[in-house]
Amino acid sequence: MSESKTVLITGGAGFLGINLTRYLLARGHRVVSLDIADFDYPERDRVVIHKGDIRDRAAVDRAMQGVEIVVHTAAALPLYSEADIFSTDIDGTRNVFESAFAHHVERAIQISSTAVYGVPDHHPLYETDPLIGVGPYGKAKIEAERVCEAFRARGMCVPIIRPKSFIGPERLGVFALFYDWAKDGRGFPMIGSGNNRYQLLDVEDLCDAIYLCMTLDRDVVNDTFNIGAKVFTTMREDYQAVLDYAGKGKKIVPFPARPVVLALKILEALKLSPLYAWVYETASKDSFVSIEKAEQKLGFAPKYSNKDALIRNYQWYLDNLKHFEGQRGVSHRVPWSQGALKLAKLFF
Repeated sequence: MSESKTVLITGGAGFLGINLTRYLLARGHRVVSLDIADFDYPERDRVVIHKGDIRDRAAVDRAMQGVEIVVHTAAALPLYSEADIFSTDIDGTRNVFESAFAHHVERAIQISSTAVYGVPDHHPLYETDPLIGVGPYGKAKIEAERVCEAFRARGMCVPIIRPKSFIGPERLGVFALFYDWAKDGRGFPMIGSGNNRYQLLDVEDLCDAIYLCMTLDRDVVNDTFNIGAKVFTTMREDYQAVLDYAGKGKKIVPFPARPVVLALKILEALKLSPLYAWVYETASKDSFVSIEKAEQKLGFAPKYSNKDALIRNYQWYLDNLKHFEGQRGVSHRVPWSQGALKLAKLFF
């Protein structure tokens, strides 16, 4: 696709949204952003900005005018309330696809999640594996995919991408906690031995996958794809790479999983920890998907290993610390409050 396209990014002010915006602008495309949050980036003069909620059909219709391709990244993440997760991730998705269908959009790309596989009993995971939602977010993402498949059945081109946890410039959230400890010369506790393999994904590689779904033949892309890093080792090795890069001589410290999970469960219930069940219950387990289908059908070729992606994100964190110190929230764009974990930091 050499000609310039008008692309609507829902969640355009988010972590993936801004990275994809920069990626598309660099390739000569027109970008429209729809987000409930302010688009407060240097690129704002080059983007058509609509501030609105995807749950508001009128707001979605306004943003959809003249759009040729939609990339639906907007979602209420696991730290949001259950009501907000279901209304945003299911009803909001339905609004986006109904509007895209009514406006004869060429293709609409759904950014789903590997959370749709739940806590599986085997690895790697394939696109054909059963979908088992864990928690409101996992369940909502499965329902959102069903919405997408209904529009695919009505003749729309609807690529569905299931990315692993992705990181890179602008990503904070739970990763800011680890980077803060590394910066301050602290070791880092790991739930379990750390010998499990937990695949990540660099946001630039995700943008490549989205772009392939935008540009390749519609019969090739009108499908569902796992996306993740190709090269990853164990949790312990991958995260130790950041501590080594920080240069303070600190180490990953493994802890028995069961008591740590129990403690984190109690802290979460008391609202004293930002870590939710999906994070702490899967952190000590293998978690990786097969990307063979995306490699074979799309020609997807990720550039970054887990270690590369973590170090690149950590360096961005150091370079931009002054911009977000003191900020706290529940999105990936701001650090999460450490709560009681700030006290634990003193012992590492």
